[in-house]
Amino acid sequence: MSQTLKELEERRKLLQSQCAHERKAFAEHFEPWEKPLSWADKGIDAIHFLKSNPLLWTSAFAALAHYKPKLASKTLALGWGAVKVLKGVKKRV
Repeated sequence: MSQTLKELEERRKLLQSQCAHERKAFAEHFEPWEKPLSWADKGIDAIHFLKSNPLLWTSAFAALAHYKPKLASKTLALGWGAVKVLKGVKKRV
């Protein structure tokens, strides 16, 4: 039985060293993507924040409509069109 335990321990050491090597290779492969992915993650966090705080973006649009009504109407038309397009795409998918 002790022979089996020694074999298992050697096998475990071999697998651990192999795993460490693969982790290092994986990390080196994805290192250039780390910064862009962190920015994408921050963007997704910002979108979730805006979704959870509708009063914030509604107030911002109200201020825009008060100070720049032409820009607000263009923004509203663009947003409405984007919502229509997204709903159409959702129905087809």
